[in-house]
Amino acid sequence: MKSDIKASCQKRLGRIEGQVRGISKMLDEDRYCIDIVTQISAVRAALRRVEEEVLKDHVAHCVEHAIASGDKSDQRQKIAELMEVIQRSSR
Repeated sequence: MKSDIKASCQKRLGRIEGQVRGISKMLDEDRYCIDIVTQISAVRAALRRVEEEVLKDHVAHCVEHAIASGDKSDQRQKIAELMEVIQRSSR
């Protein structure tokens, strides 16, 4: 993973970690349910953005390398992995 992408993901994950702690505190404080659900939705959206960034980096490096290598087996494997993760994330 490129160092700038890694740093960006780490920064985002740090913010997400803080958001999750905030949600836990909201539960402890018996905050309004809709406010809690709203924060959960925000965390899920933030995680999706991290996932997208990691996937873009994967395609730019791992998948691109497999294509450039000419190794048909490696190409098929990388494409199959990519399709599987896309299917899982769309559920």
